[in-house]
Amino acid sequence: MQDGRVPRVKNRAPAAIQITAEQLLREAQERQESQFRAPRQRVEDFEELHEYRGRKRKEFEERIRRTRGSIKEWLQYANWEASQNEFARARSVFERALDVDPRSVPLWLTYSETELKSRNVQHARNLFDRAVTLLPRVDQLWYKYVYLEELLQNIAGARQVFERWMAWEPDDKAWQAYIKLETRYNELDRASTVYERWVAVRPEPRVWVKWGKFEEERGKVDKARDVFQTALEFFGDEEEQVDKAQAVFSAFAKMETRLKEYDRARVIYKFALERLPRSKSANLYAAYTKFEKQHGTRTTLESTVIGKRRIQYEEELSHDGRNYDVWFDYARLEEGAFRQLREEGATTEEEEQAIGRVREVYERAVAQVPPGSEKRHWRRYIFLWLDYALFEEIEIKDYARARQIYQTAVQMVPHKQFTFAKLWIMFARFEVRRLDLPAARKILGAAIGMSPKEALFKGYIQLEFDLREFDRVRTLYEKYIEFDPTNSAAWIKYAELETQLADYSRARGIFELGVAQTPLSMPELLWKAYIDFEVEEGERARARALYERLAASSGHWKVWVAYAMFEAQEIQLPRDEREDEEEDEDGGEEREPKMVEGDLAVARLVFQKGYDDLKGRGLKNERVALLQVWQTFEEQRGSPDDVAKVEGMMPVQGKRRYVDEETGQLVEDYDYIFADDEREANPTSFKFLQMAHAWAAAKKSGGAGALSGFTAAKTGDEDKEDEAKSDGDAGERMDEDAASVASSQGDS
Repeated sequence: MQDGRVPRVKNRAPAAIQITAEQLLREAQERQESQFRAPRQRVEDFEELHEYRGRKRKEFEERIRRTRGSIKEWLQYANWEASQNEFARARSVFERALDVDPRSVPLWLTYSETELKSRNVQHARNLFDRAVTLLPRVDQLWYKYVYLEELLQNIAGARQVFERWMAWEPDDKAWQAYIKLETRYNELDRASTVYERWVAVRPEPRVWVKWGKFEEERGKVDKARDVFQTALEFFGDEEEQVDKAQAVFSAFAKMETRLKEYDRARVIYKFALERLPRSKSANLYAAYTKFEKQHGTRTTLESTVIGKRRIQYEEELSHDGRNYDVWFDYARLEEGAFRQLREEGATTEEEEQAIGRVREVYERAVAQVPPGSEKRHWRRYIFLWLDYALFEEIEIKDYARARQIYQTAVQMVPHKQFTFAKLWIMFARFEVRRLDLPAARKILGAAIGMSPKEALFKGYIQLEFDLREFDRVRTLYEKYIEFDPTNSAAWIKYAELETQLADYSRARGIFELGVAQTPLSMPELLWKAYIDFEVEEGERARARALYERLAASSGHWKVWVAYAMFEAQEIQLPRDEREDEEEDEDGGEEREPKMVEGDLAVARLVFQKGYDDLKGRGLKNERVALLQVWQTFEEQRGSPDDVAKVEGMMPVQGKRRYVDEETGQLVEDYDYIFADDEREANPTSFKFLQMAHAWAAAKKSGGAGALSGFTAAKTGDEDKEDEAKSDGDAGERMDEDAASVASSQGDS
């Protein structure tokens, strides 16, 4: 390569002799150099053997001299001597190595294995004895020593080694190995003694459990019970100790269950659960629940499930004490448990305990006051007080305590920021149930005076209405309206009350005061109620006057439609005439009330008046909506001429071009074009278009088609006959012509 460039291959033709991949691999294998192997040396006589050994010993000694602290070199030297059957020399090397590092465990193990391979058992025993004396905390040496004695069937020697080992209080595996040794040779009493020594050295629950299971498996049930009872006495009755001994309680109860001593097992579970907090006994409760499902009755099973749910709720509340949903579930759980006990005929003491648990839950719940002064944080909290009071009133019949709960709840709420009408109303109704009506009125009066709101007025009014105190109801409605004169519902309810009391003039006066209020929320509801009241009274003239007032004030097309429908419908006779007729009747069967027919002509006039009003205000969409309702009305109750008249007033949809003021561009839009608008705006062109439509109708006769607004504008008998003879195709073409002409006029 020159100048760092890749050389170009000039000849790209294939070679004459091609080499395969297999040939390349074979050649690579053949050309590999063989690995170096040390030459084998054959010893022909003792002289060569002595020379070889001397040379090897000299090499080992030189290596040891250079690296005296390397146990690996010593082990190689000793193993080589042992391979030459020079055991005395091998022992000498091992002893020299032990002088260098007497605490090397691999050195002791290799030394002992070398002696065992050469079947020098006594030497191996001496080595293990020296090793465990020097290194008593190395379990591997003890295991090797014990294995050697047991292998030689020297059980007494193995036991003696274990005794020496146990004096050092080793870990649990050593004790278990000792117990397994005694068990293998059926020395169960000795094994039990070892267990006893083990728990004395390490009194942990798992050791007691192992000992108890061992006694049970060998058939010593009484001894197993003694073991578990001793363990429970050792741990004591304190909460911390019982928590530590849960495994002992669980194993003891399971043993009694296996022995079919279910009462004993149940007593053990209950003893432990009564002394443990609910948050720490989840596993024990799970075992107890499983036990009751298998061997308990329905009552015991339900109590167990309740206890388990208590633990669950307590755990959730430990994370968030203001989780009011959990408090509700917790309180319902305790109330259900109390009702169940009462239904099953529990003793007075048990009922008192259940009541105490319910009250404890409620007291803990209401102690979790919401932070801040925002009402949304208090909504769920207040219901805890209400449920608490209802429980005391309904279940316990402790009315004094219920009253105290209501009073405390009222004092807790910051009424200057917000209040809860439900709390006041339920407090008042509680006093009503206690036949203390003045106290109830005093409570609701204080609530309205302190923080008036709509729900409080409604609740107070309903209470007095239920008591049939109508004068008080009237007074409350007056206060209600003074508090919020814009509330249409208040005016309506007040008027309905007077209607129910048959004071119709007073109801009419209330309606008049209501509709006279200028700022009024949803005035359409009040107007509708007023009109319905007059219609119910049979006062068509008064209702007509109300519709006129409403149409003049709002001008909505739906008002005109309702006005027209009102004129067309039948209503009852006025109340005075109805009462006179009822007096004239002889008291026979009840008859249907007489009705006064509506006037379709007046209804059409109302439609026309509404159409003209909307036209004068330039509301085209509203005019179309009114015409559609008018057309439906005429199709149902009018003649074909009336229908044709309304259809003639229907607009056509044409295009309209205008210049947008903001962008300055020509905009094309669809718009409704009414015939009467065109007649008034362009009378000349409208007359021409009218004549064109008349000519088309006269030319094409034989069927009636859809009328457009322009053909319907013709007058006279001749025009009507021509319109009746026109067919559908001619009518469609006339509509298309009218739309095109109107579009061209809009463009101009």
